[in-house]
Amino acid sequence: MLNQLVDKARQKMEDTMTSLKRDLDSISTGRAHPNLLDTIRVEVYGQLMPITQIGSISVPEATMLAVQIWDRENLKAAEKAIINANLGFNPMIDGTTMRIAIPKLSEERRRDLSKLAKKYGEDKKVALRNIRRDILDDFKKHEKEIGKDQIHSFTDIVQKITDEFAKKTDDAVAIKEKDLMKV
Repeated sequence: MLNQLVDKARQKMEDTMTSLKRDLDSISTGRAHPNLLDTIRVEVYGQLMPITQIGSISVPEATMLAVQIWDRENLKAAEKAIINANLGFNPMIDGTTMRIAIPKLSEERRRDLSKLAKKYGEDKKVALRNIRRDILDDFKKHEKEIGKDQIHSFTDIVQKITDEFAKKTDDAVAIKEKDLMKV
């Protein structure tokens, strides 16, 4: 049963890492990448939808994104959503396609984005510690039936897993920061 709790903790931590990767991918490094638009929600059909559900995103050039909107009616809403996302993008409409030139990053903008990457990393490390705390609380609920020694050994296992994921988080943020500081 404790093994199941450890597996549950590991899975939640994996999900946290996936979320971090998605967050870091949404930070522009000055090069075009389809994930830059992942966080954009467009108001269409009376609801907010991810831009990836109303069109396809491609990278025709290293510093250019092309967004092919499937329904022409949604083109203006998608353009408005991209502008309002405050990513520094200025889409140009060409038929049913929006072309988005990825601006070069200033030194100040690179530092700001680096701070944002660190913030994402810290937020995920807090989430990892919360997962660890919740699992340790679950362990304590079963202390009488299992015994302190076994609880202690499983606590050590969970701590090692938490440390492993905290290191992965730091590594992912460091890679993103290095990527951001490349000119």
